Amino acid sequence: MAEPLEAGAREVFDEMMLKGYDACSEEMEHCHREGRGCRWQQEGEEEEHVSKKAKNLYKSLTMNRAPVVEFLKAYQLFMSTCCFRKVAFMLANKTIFDVAAGRRRLHVVDYGLHCGFQWPELLRLLRDRDGGPPEVRITSIDLPQPGFHPANHMVEMGHRLSNCARAFGVPFKFHAVVAQWETICIHDLNVEPDEVLVVIDLFNFRTLMDESVVTDTLSPRDVVLNNISKMRPDVFIQGVVNLSCGNSFLSRFREALFYYSALFDMLDVTMLRESQPRLVLEREIFGQVAMNAIACEGEDWVERGETYKQWQVRNQWAGLRKFPLNRETIKMAKDMVKNHYNKNFVIDEGLQWLLQGWKGRILFAHSTWVADSTAQTVSFSEF
Repeated sequence: MAEPLEAGAREVFDEMMLKGYDACSEEMEHCHREGRGCRWQQEGEEEEHVSKKAKNLYKSLTMNRAPVVEFLKAYQLFMSTCCFRKVAFMLANKTIFDVAAGRRRLHVVDYGLHCGFQWPELLRLLRDRDGGPPEVRITSIDLPQPGFHPANHMVEMGHRLSNCARAFGVPFKFHAVVAQWETICIHDLNVEPDEVLVVIDLFNFRTLMDESVVTDTLSPRDVVLNNISKMRPDVFIQGVVNLSCGNSFLSRFREALFYYSALFDMLDVTMLRESQPRLVLEREIFGQVAMNAIACEGEDWVERGETYKQWQVRNQWAGLRKFPLNRETIKMAKDMVKNHYNKNFVIDEGLQWLLQGWKGRILFAHSTWVADSTAQTVSFSEF
């Protein structure tokens, strides 16, 4: 986070670290913003006029910041009632654990701002493995934050993870890289020949600009995927927001309406309506993201989701091929959702992706990839 954690939030933060929660960038990008979800009506209004009104409203909702401790408590509620993140972390951690079997050095390259809550569970798994834990190195790549100390949020995360690894007895190093994601290549990561290299993105690449903005060269979205393919990781773990917004305001409005209606319905069924943490979730997370997807244009429009099928095509054109999901892990995830969460949560498979949703609508998808040595990389925009 760009600002130091306020005193009242530190105890909550440390507790969440030990319990294995995670606050990925979809949440953390908006954890300091205040806003409310809104209901849109287009009765007779021109598309351009509605879009301008929406953008002005979005800007007005991002002026104030909620206390960090309120966000952390809201996220605890979210993790305890919703399975989406827990399934994502289970799949990622178990995949990393499996690919590192029998190896002495592990290097995880993580795109996007995380507070590190995902990694204690991985450290626990590695601590308890036969033969002892490997040397673990995490390289976290994030965008610079505003102010005079653009990397402070990552430094604090590194300190907390280092303390956690020390408590578990796992050899650990943390490296922070503050840069635009499309500028990062293998030479920036200091990869050692004997390391297991894992690259992971959970739901962050949706904010990369695509060919609708960048037309004269490869889009940042394609550049990042091509660079990951050139890294030749032992596995690339990807989680995506399954939302196709299209390029017109009307198509974005329609898709965002259906998508976020499902999310808000999930909150309505699983949480008390008068809950203060739920209100924070609605206004600080989902409302803000939905507003950006509808209200903003050009480079201000950062919530550029695509369906998992579109991501599959992008990945294949970037020179990646599917790495089969572990059947035991999939069964664990399905059993967890079936036995511990509301019956309306959906967990299924399609095109070798693990799919998650609510009442039949697929909201998130997960897959694993490796570099395809026979492929010739091209750009999504060439087709």
